[in-house]
Amino acid sequence: MSTQSIQVGIIMGSKSDLPVMQDAVEVLKELGVGFEVTIVSAHRTPHRMFSYAEEAASRGIKVIIAGAGGAAHLPGMVASITHLPVIGVPVKSSNSIDGWDSVLSILQMPNGIPVATVALNAAKNAGILAAQIIGTFDETIGENLLSFKKGLKEKVEETASEVEAMNF
Repeated sequence: MSTQSIQVGIIMGSKSDLPVMQDAVEVLKELGVGFEVTIVSAHRTPHRMFSYAEEAASRGIKVIIAGAGGAAHLPGMVASITHLPVIGVPVKSSNSIDGWDSVLSILQMPNGIPVATVALNAAKNAGILAAQIIGTFDETIGENLLSFKKGLKEKVEETASEVEAMNF
């Protein structure tokens, strides 16, 4: 758990998803966004999932990042319970069919229950998107994002100069 006020809940279906979801943790730390991390399985602990989704807003959570593999019902089920934005991270897990089952389970939500879905194993993008949502009303996070994006631009320009200097 981070030391800033907690604004993002990072949940996953099992501990085996943690290596992927760690990327969201790292980028939220870099951007100064407070978060919490826990395991909430839609299939094995449905009551825990319901409680988490129902109580998140009252605890100050503004965005939920939900990672899941296989059938990947966690993001959609959480989105059906809460009014908070949910960002789904499809995880290519050991019980997954090349990750496509996870992608489609999260992506193909019915109208009225949106889940913002990032690419397979793209928890870093989920963290950035969560920060962008929070940055719309938190000036400090917005400034941190501007610096982050500037750093991305500078890195591309630096590597472009390196490649151009190779004189192919």
